[in-house]
Amino acid sequence: MRKQTKIIISAVSLAMSVLASPTISRAGEVLDRVLSSKTVTVAVGTDWGRMSYLDQKHELAGSDIDLAKAVADRLGVEIKFVTPGWDVITSGRWEGRWDLSMGQMTPTKAREEKFAFPAIYFYSPTGAAVHKNSKLAALPDLNGKTVGVLANTIFEYYANQTFTPDWLGAKSIEYPFKAGEVRSYPSSSVPPLDDLRLGDGVRLDAVLWDKVTIQKAIDDGYPLRVLPGTLFTSPASIAILQGDKEFNDKIKEAVDAMKADGSLSKMTIKWYGADYSVDK
Repeated sequence: MRKQTKIIISAVSLAMSVLASPTISRAGEVLDRVLSSKTVTVAVGTDWGRMSYLDQKHELAGSDIDLAKAVADRLGVEIKFVTPGWDVITSGRWEGRWDLSMGQMTPTKAREEKFAFPAIYFYSPTGAAVHKNSKLAALPDLNGKTVGVLANTIFEYYANQTFTPDWLGAKSIEYPFKAGEVRSYPSSSVPPLDDLRLGDGVRLDAVLWDKVTIQKAIDDGYPLRVLPGTLFTSPASIAILQGDKEFNDKIKEAVDAMKADGSLSKMTIKWYGADYSVDK
């Protein structure tokens, strides 16, 4: 019998937990809880493009959903999804309400103060979207323009020119433009792509995001286009709280096995039409 997937949509009260202190797991605590309850609880989004979204049946779908289910299967447990905002996830104040986070989090050294990154599973190219009626033709044309980004992301850091990639094998960053204004959108607000679709320069001149998400918006009918060129490519990882090496190793083992047998590659091709599981 197939395992039943439980979906729990986060309540507004969840955001109140941001005021609490981060919880650091004791060794083995999370893995013991997962194995004893026979359930792993995974934080995902409902509007994160092909990563995770609500389909026409109001059920979670996407590449991150498929990967999380595959990891749960390899752990031999059922899966339960919760959907806190990205700002709540990145705060690190999980308080045991979920065990791991998807969302293609970039494994920076600053984030390693709170999180462990057991498995890199995606390499994401970042680009700039403009309205289809925009006269902007190249990345340097964004100089002095109003650029929208999602708050607490590497796109925000890049737009503010405070981004220093510090993951293994990171390449130096170049800034072909300096934004005149950077508008940051919390995950609970209207996404920047929705403001950009209103018209060229109505609220934004451009949005910085990963190209996969931008393309998904275009496929969904957003009147946008992507400027030529890639700003940078970043690795993306499953994230857990620091402190449980056993849980970390189990997740790493599961994803490594998927890389070895080709199932991770097939999964990214299924959702994106190309293999983003390897750094190109």
